Amino acid sequence: MHLRYSFRIEPTPGQRIALARTFGCARVVYNDALAARKAAYTADKSRIASGALAKRVITDAKRTPERAWLAEVSVDALQSSLRDLDTAYANFFASVTGKRRGRRMGLPVFKSKKDNRQAVRFSRNGFRLRDTGRLNLAKIGDVKVRWSRPLPALPSSVTVVKDAPGRYFASFVVDVDPEHLAPVEDEVGIDLGLTHYAVLSNGQVIDNPRFLRRAERRLRKAQQTLSRKAKGSKNRAKARIKVARAHARVAHARKDWCHQTASRLIRDNQAVYLEDLAVSGLARTRLAKSVHDAAWGTFRRVLEEKAARYGRHVGTVSRWLPSSQTCHVCWVVDGKKPLHVRTWRCESCGTEHDRDLNASRVILVAGQAERLNAPGGPASPGVEIPRQARLVERGTHSKAPPFTTGSQAGVPVP
Repeated sequence: MHLRYSFRIEPTPGQRIALARTFGCARVVYNDALAARKAAYTADKSRIASGALAKRVITDAKRTPERAWLAEVSVDALQSSLRDLDTAYANFFASVTGKRRGRRMGLPVFKSKKDNRQAVRFSRNGFRLRDTGRLNLAKIGDVKVRWSRPLPALPSSVTVVKDAPGRYFASFVVDVDPEHLAPVEDEVGIDLGLTHYAVLSNGQVIDNPRFLRRAERRLRKAQQTLSRKAKGSKNRAKARIKVARAHARVAHARKDWCHQTASRLIRDNQAVYLEDLAVSGLARTRLAKSVHDAAWGTFRRVLEEKAARYGRHVGTVSRWLPSSQTCHVCWVVDGKKPLHVRTWRCESCGTEHDRDLNASRVILVAGQAERLNAPGGPASPGVEIPRQARLVERGTHSKAPPFTTGSQAGVPVP
């Protein structure tokens, strides 16, 4: 399976200029290729082959006065931008034909130089890792990397990213084998919410950290300072970076919390069951800010990625399951209840229920039944269902010694 490891890098002022030039050239090549494909389809519904397109927008374009500066950057980065365009079109057609799951993808759009986030990808031909721990990028030089953990294998590609606050990151993709944990007996159902982030079927309660709500005052003051600056001034640019940094701190804290919580759940349980919430729909209600702050979709994605890596199972039950209306003792549906009703008594068996705890136990039993009866599932309980690993897991930054001696030259190994 493929894992992604992201590290902070510190380019010199000259390297930042070279990176800015590479970002711009990759964006121009992408836009030129997209315009050529759109023009060909408009003219006669034809499609330009990838090789011919690369020759037109890279090789031939370098010989023209208008695009002669394309020769100043690595051709590997330019070719990677064309591969990104091919991937965007492939995702669009797969979404239209139903081969791609999830929300429908749109056609590729032109990239803007005003975007606060810039990125460029280098394949194995465009970068190398020095024995000193520096990252060598073609026509950019050796860049200092803040290693926080060793890479488990040689990376197949690296993406250099400049985010909105102006920081630079190197994101490596490596191919590793899954690390299955020892099987355990425990399984857990989770009821996600806003008052409590999660209530587990075993009685544990995970509090909602509310990272955005806690940082609202700081964000508001930074935004007010930005709004008072004259447009186009250097002070406004500085204030914009402060706002971006404040939002980045919130996003990073939330992401780190999701990874730590998901790791603990995956380590302690053989299977985790969730409700398939319509997060995009809930994010359009009056609770939109709280729903976005909770990041249920990110939490579920991280759970699924870690389960695929460590040999666990993550299952989902239908969002239409009346988990808050069903008694987990006698399984009688008691009817709808307003949100302010947090405890209720079953009219059939007389059991007193905590609303969230009862819902998590209903989700647990429903998820176990769904897993047992799934097509291709086990013939008897207790047999693990193989689950296909996702393509890329977004890595976290854990503290570890970056360099030790090893057999792979230029790669920090444990």
